[in-house]
Amino acid sequence: MRCRLLSAIALLAFGSPVAAQNAHRVQDAAGFQRAVTAAKPGDRILLAAGDYKGNFYFKNIHGTKLKPIVIAAANPDRPPRFIGDSICLQFAGASHLELCDLVLTGAKDNALNIDDDGNAEKPAHHITLRNLRVTDIGPKGNCDGIKISGVDDFLVVDCKVERWGSDGSGIDMVGCHRGVLNRCSFKTGGANAVQAKGGAAEIAILRCTFDECGDRAINAGGNTGDESFRPSLRAMPAQGKYEAKAIRIEGCTFIGGEAAIALVGVDGAIVRFNTIYQPERYALRILQENNGEGFLPCRNGVVENNIISFRSEKWADGLNVGPNTAAESFQFSGNLWYCEDRPDRSAPKLPVVEKDGAIGKDPLFRDAAKRDFAVKPGSPAADRGAHALPKRDK
Repeated sequence: MRCRLLSAIALLAFGSPVAAQNAHRVQDAAGFQRAVTAAKPGDRILLAAGDYKGNFYFKNIHGTKLKPIVIAAANPDRPPRFIGDSICLQFAGASHLELCDLVLTGAKDNALNIDDDGNAEKPAHHITLRNLRVTDIGPKGNCDGIKISGVDDFLVVDCKVERWGSDGSGIDMVGCHRGVLNRCSFKTGGANAVQAKGGAAEIAILRCTFDECGDRAINAGGNTGDESFRPSLRAMPAQGKYEAKAIRIEGCTFIGGEAAIALVGVDGAIVRFNTIYQPERYALRILQENNGEGFLPCRNGVVENNIISFRSEKWADGLNVGPNTAAESFQFSGNLWYCEDRPDRSAPKLPVVEKDGAIGKDPLFRDAAKRDFAVKPGSPAADRGAHALPKRDK
């Protein structure tokens, strides 16, 4: 991984990572504030282990394509810990910035904010968040683990978010575009684990794990205030506005929670090769919460090759279709639906006829109690679910 290789590369080239050109070693909160404020393209700010307390706010921190600014643990095995009061870290108007191997905890608002400084015409861009651990945020209210607003071309990889605000998100993306969440995990959260709304587009959520993540583990779309849309509503087609567009959810594992995925005012989504285990009520919700003038109905979803294994106690037919949607434009194919305690109740109520679905067949998980959702030989789900995501997509 890039950040874990930084110290090794510097050691080979210069004899020690500290001596590497543009590497700045930081020991405390005051030193961190100075180093980031003065950072220039190509700088690597390496933080010693320890606690960094305060509400750190930085504006206009810009690297370049070939010389990003990197903020990382000096020793990834001993990551620095940011302990926030209101927030832990905020970057307004940043670009070509990488944060690696950090712990953020205890913030009463959001742990990490990255935004466009309120300028819809000038997004933050080229942001990488790698191997961050975010815990114990809020705990009450709309408090997010990671808040990304007005950011384009970003990567969030190998991050863990646990215990965020009761009405918040693990990662909340508002007006963001061309982003990838890869191999991240979310556990024991509030309203949802991942949200993308306010004109969000081309967002891929890949190989992530969601364990007891509230009402909607993924909430794609929603009902956003007009001023928060990126692009602005006046820049969207008069009759082609959307909360979210071109969303991919692939190779993910969902455990518990009320609903695995909600598509809310989304124009085009792909939900494929996911494993959904024991959601309380729904595998999928198709909803329309923003009924403003010119907004498209939730439409054009593709739901294929997923495993949905559930119990009957609170199950509500697997799918929730709300008013003012175009649910008939969705396609369902190749999904396996299995009610563990009542196989005779396995069939979902879908808005269209599914092609090549498997109903009432035990997927034969290897050991679901230990969160091992690979399947045994002879499983009818051998080519379905997260374990079967094609290699070209991994």
